[in-house]
Amino acid sequence: MSPVRRCSRTACGRPAVATLTYVYADSTAVLGPLATYAEPHCYDLCAEHSERLTAPRGWEVVRLSDPSAPTRPSGDDLEALANAVREAARPQERGGEGRNGGPQAADPMEVARRGHLRVLRSPDS
Repeated sequence: MSPVRRCSRTACGRPAVATLTYVYADSTAVLGPLATYAEPHCYDLCAEHSERLTAPRGWEVVRLSDPSAPTRPSGDDLEALANAVREAARPQERGGEGRNGGPQAADPMEVARRGHLRVLRSPDS
């Protein structure tokens, strides 16, 4: 017997990642993280089947999130990433002053710069 629990759907051999339980009194299907052990009245589902799960008309599906699962990036995360890329792509100011009006701190190893790429001097020279 395999130590990995498999999806309960017929002809699906993928590993289970979620457990489905029905609460008939409330007409609710509860989909949560994989249960610690297999229950006789619960169904283990793979990732694909748990994402595509639908309930009968009049029933509610409650999806419990797994706090240990990695979270998807939010719109704010994606916007912050886009802003960081835009900032890195801006041409650097040349001359004796940096962005804050003070003297620009030059890297003694940097010879030239083009966009986000830098040409570095060999440590021997």
